[in-house]
Amino acid sequence: MDLYLPIANLSVNALVIVALGLGVGLLSGMFGVGGGFLTTPLLIFYGIPPTVAAASAASQVTGASVSGVFAHFRRGGVDVHMGLVLVAGGVVGSIAGAGLFRLLQVTGVIDTVIAILYVLMLGSIGGLMLHESITAVRVGRGAVPPRARKRRHHPLVAMLPLRWRFYRSGLYISPLAPLLLGFFTGILTVLLGVGGGFILVPAMLYLLGMGTQVVVGTSLFQILFVTAAATMVHATTTKAVDIVLAVLLLIGSVAGAQLGARFAQKAKPEYLRLALALIVIAVALRMLLGLAWRPDEIYSVELL
Repeated sequence: MDLYLPIANLSVNALVIVALGLGVGLLSGMFGVGGGFLTTPLLIFYGIPPTVAAASAASQVTGASVSGVFAHFRRGGVDVHMGLVLVAGGVVGSIAGAGLFRLLQVTGVIDTVIAILYVLMLGSIGGLMLHESITAVRVGRGAVPPRARKRRHHPLVAMLPLRWRFYRSGLYISPLAPLLLGFFTGILTVLLGVGGGFILVPAMLYLLGMGTQVVVGTSLFQILFVTAAATMVHATTTKAVDIVLAVLLLIGSVAGAQLGARFAQKAKPEYLRLALALIVIAVALRMLLGLAWRPDEIYSVELL
């Protein structure tokens, strides 16, 4: 079942794209991640141009975040005050990211930059996840657990002026810290088509010192609005959003997230995190191979 993608300017098998979305949604439901950081590389592996893959993945993440935000709202797991500051920084970052995206397009290096950023990002995140998951597995087998870190914001955050009270998070810090964090995440959202939750959640825990009960919900709140803004910015400036591709991905990811959530209830979380770490590292290595490996024949002609 072939469909023509008008922005990507190529025909794809719709069932393959839906299956790809299903797989990412399955991972999302199993591991509690947005999945956007895997969607773009997998689309690139399939042959979608990196610019279109990044822009369309951002719109898919927007749709996938809606149900999660409402679920966390119902249980009081969203710090709206903190979320709005993050969103403000994220929207400004999206605009700045669009300018950078357009500049890289004009200079002709956008595809290479996206690939390099993904190798660095996935490699570092996968390494940290692998270390954390191996530690958790060892603790589960009787090893001595590491000493717990005292929850408080980073000393650099404490030095910033103009402190506000964020009552739901139990914090009294400068709004400049979440504003800058949102700004950085907004740039990444536009450049890479990711929601940024894999960066936001650790930063909110270890830099801002937020409580675990509101971190995921507040992160999803920010992701929903910032990815929507990034999609609009892409649609009006870079013209790289392929709505047909985004819809196919969304159909698969919604179904996959439900299946993944059910499977996650039956598996041990430390082994799930270990599996995700290995998947992330494998994708990073595949991206690195695509950058470093030079084929014998750069161009080829196929006769049908």
